[in-house]
Amino acid sequence: MAVPSAIKVFNWTATLYRGSVSWQTPMLYAIGFLGLFTIGGLTGLSWPLRRWTFTSRRRTSWWPHFHYIMVGGAIMGYLGGLHYWWPKMTGRMYPEGWAKAAALLVFFGFNLTFFPQFVVGYAGMPRRYATYDEKYQVWNVMSSAGASILGFGYLLPFGYLLWSLRYAKAAGPNPWGATGLEWRTPSPPPPHNFDVTPIVTLPPYVYSKEQAEYV
Repeated sequence: MAVPSAIKVFNWTATLYRGSVSWQTPMLYAIGFLGLFTIGGLTGLSWPLRRWTFTSRRRTSWWPHFHYIMVGGAIMGYLGGLHYWWPKMTGRMYPEGWAKAAALLVFFGFNLTFFPQFVVGYAGMPRRYATYDEKYQVWNVMSSAGASILGFGYLLPFGYLLWSLRYAKAAGPNPWGATGLEWRTPSPPPPHNFDVTPIVTLPPYVYSKEQAEYV
């Protein structure tokens, strides 16, 4: 699994090379996804070692490895896609300031929740124990505090996205300045998508004056 995962991480990162990166909410979630997925992947490289797997699966370090990939990576990707397509789906923008704050809270809260579990796991703390040694107290308090921040970060988008359905400004057909055909339809698009079949004369990722009329 390490080889295809590493290929994808390099592939995702290389798409940013020489790109015009816009630090809006969907991109913050995309960068957060890359970070969490990479940490989860790197901490899993040792699992094929038989002796390491036998001992580590019984410690709390197993939980953050799993969650960094299956929860952190998946949820960050989902929230990034939701914020990117929200204007097209609903025809409304969301408050960018609140959205950026939520993205940062989710990233910070997730790391504060699960990274301490790496530390206590490698120190020898077993999982599925109701009590733990006093020397692990600080790390477990940090993890609990991070879970509270993470929970608030997950609830925040639920609030402002619902608010945007009624009170936010109209999104227009192309709020991101994108060049794909889907951004040449109204937001939300009609069932038939286009009144007239569009004629494509430029490559999909050419950002030039010819595209300005569609922004």
